[in-house]
Amino acid sequence: MLAGETGDGDVIQVVSRAFDVLRCFEGHESRLGNLEISNRCGLPRSTVSRLTHTLTRMGQLVYLPRDQKYRIGPSAVAMSTTMMKGLQLRNLIRLRLQDVAEQLPGTVGFVIPDRFHLVYLEFARAANALGLHETTGSRISMATTAAGHAYTAALDPEVGDALIAEMEREMPDGAKLLTPRIEANRRHLREHGYVVACGLWSPHINGVAVPLWSPQYQTYVVTTIGLLSAMYDEKRLHAEVAPQMVELGAAVGSLLEGADGDIFSNRLDRKSLPVTAHNNNKMIKTEAMNDLEAGTRRPRPARSIRAGDGRR
Repeated sequence: MLAGETGDGDVIQVVSRAFDVLRCFEGHESRLGNLEISNRCGLPRSTVSRLTHTLTRMGQLVYLPRDQKYRIGPSAVAMSTTMMKGLQLRNLIRLRLQDVAEQLPGTVGFVIPDRFHLVYLEFARAANALGLHETTGSRISMATTAAGHAYTAALDPEVGDALIAEMEREMPDGAKLLTPRIEANRRHLREHGYVVACGLWSPHINGVAVPLWSPQYQTYVVTTIGLLSAMYDEKRLHAEVAPQMVELGAAVGSLLEGADGDIFSNRLDRKSLPVTAHNNNKMIKTEAMNDLEAGTRRPRPARSIRAGDGRR
């Protein structure tokens, strides 16, 4: 039975699959039938049918008889709205992003991880920005973006490697992009405090990203910028863009440190872990691993990343 399914380690597969179904509803493709969901999730149609029925009973989905499709339901919307109202620091973060966007002709974002993707919580865009049109709620791939490469480089090596191993099974093309670059990304992040990715998502787009630890989310979040490669080649990214992004990361990190954490309460003891930045020996303060987080450092089955979200 569906309710009795269990997965590797401490992962309950039915819960994981229910969230996989909900993830299918994004952007303009907000109405989906069981067959479409099945194709996207790689799950049997019978399993999808039971999941959508349960999610509909819970109010997470709504069934549209005329279309014979589903869309996100009121309970899911209410839950998302409630969480967003608690993030007062988003307004302050948006102002910081806008400061950078006014100096650089690109799209600046603050993103959080979601399995093999990252989601924009906030963004700012220069008036003359070209080539990128990300908005709040947009999902981007970890494998093809500077933000994704920065996030995976920030993870403990065994956790990052397990995430890539799971990606090899479910998104092999993405894993092929990440695997040969992960060690160089880790080294560059340790030495300079940021990661650069050029032409992976599009040959016309280059990016710089800075990961930082968030006590609110108990995982790494990322500040990132995308710029036209014709205007900003890799050399110019390092020389002109990276210093501003490292400063932005430090500013956002300070905001996260000072947040009250009402929604995502963080009552665990923490201590600062300095990461050296490359400009004027500034330090970006991230959060060191606590006892609860330490469990994710031990070698575990790759699919446990789904539960642990790849965090420290």
